[in-house]
Amino acid sequence: MSIPKKNRGRYNPSSKDFRQEEFPYYWLAQVHGRYSQAMERILKKIDLDVPQYRILFILKEHGESSISEISTQAIAKLSTTTKIVYRMKEDELIDTSQCSTDGRVTRVGLTDKGWEAIDKIQKATDKLFTQSYQGLTEPQIQKFNKVLQTIFENLPEE
Repeated sequence: MSIPKKNRGRYNPSSKDFRQEEFPYYWLAQVHGRYSQAMERILKKIDLDVPQYRILFILKEHGESSISEISTQAIAKLSTTTKIVYRMKEDELIDTSQCSTDGRVTRVGLTDKGWEAIDKIQKATDKLFTQSYQGLTEPQIQKFNKVLQTIFENLPEE
């Protein structure tokens, strides 16, 4: 089911009928901004930052990965991801190795210190996530995720 043509203008900034407070990307930006600020404050207290958090949780979810795979999952530039990975290696949160089948590929995996950081992050952010989902049912969260996934898939990759 799609938006009736007569109502589409409210959601399109190029329309004379556009209304910012009805623009989904306005709300996505608002939520992302507030979420990012809250995460930065929380993570700073445990000497981490949002890019490190993202990489740690990508590795937690996907296991050992290449820097390129991490960059794709994080939707970040490869050069930026590479810099963060090597900074995290210096901090002993992750370790790197050459891929056994392709020496040009650097594999990244969690260290014990990285797993400890994940545990600290989970404890430090639990209240934020509990609070942010307050008043939402599991089916609402699942539907919201599905809607966001559909919008993501509708957008061009680059």
